[in-house]
Amino acid sequence: MKILISCVASVLAFSAFSGAIAAEAGKANVYRDFTDTVAPANQDAYEAGVKAWNQCLKEHGSKYHWTAWNHETGSDVYAYSYVSGPNTWSDFDTMHAALKACDTTWRKQAAPHLKRESSAFMELQEDMSNLPASWRTDPPPAMIQVIEFTLKPGHEANETFRVDMKKFAAAAAKAKWPYHFQTVGITGGGDGAPDYLLVVPTKNWADAGMEPNPTFWKMVEGVYGKADTDAMRKSFNETVAKTSSHFDSFNAELTYTAAK
Repeated sequence: MKILISCVASVLAFSAFSGAIAAEAGKANVYRDFTDTVAPANQDAYEAGVKAWNQCLKEHGSKYHWTAWNHETGSDVYAYSYVSGPNTWSDFDTMHAALKACDTTWRKQAAPHLKRESSAFMELQEDMSNLPASWRTDPPPAMIQVIEFTLKPGHEANETFRVDMKKFAAAAAKAKWPYHFQTVGITGGGDGAPDYLLVVPTKNWADAGMEPNPTFWKMVEGVYGKADTDAMRKSFNETVAKTSSHFDSFNAELTYTAAK
């Protein structure tokens, strides 16, 4: 659905400000993302390598899920993303040790087909999200829209963005707005990585193109009134340096689901 397209359409575009989004060490709200770009001619061999790696994880009893996504739109549609979480920070120490048994499989069967690979940690911002009560156990949606934000430099832009997003999420909860979105902060993404992602689940392309009723801003206005909503919209837009978005589809064949 066009939920957050309507939210960010007037925004020109998040710079890394990881200090403000450090995760609580013992809280399971951290995701690890790897994004691989593969030349079209190497896709079959690469996908076979990923399946071999998944089989190795299964044989070694890895308990950490990896959800696979195909990039359907954006700057590179020959890209795959793999996301594990939500976990605690300490889980990633355990995961690193557990994955070593399959390092050779990955290096020999999947890595040779890569053009490039990037990775980042993502911390869930629950108070900046509108999540269903069952979000931790729900299966992956068929598609997601991923909206990237790079903020203007400095503490003030980051704090204003966070305050406004919290108000938007609180409005959605108060209004019982039936459209969900998840906000995550990026840590360790490297040069050029966005500061935050907004992830919007969708059922299919028809759902992705559907205008919410009420629209995002009408919902916010219904909670805070027109004057306060206009002020928040202005302050939110002024924090953002650039934004972009792309759609991803869930890839069950390349997803690793740990045995229960």
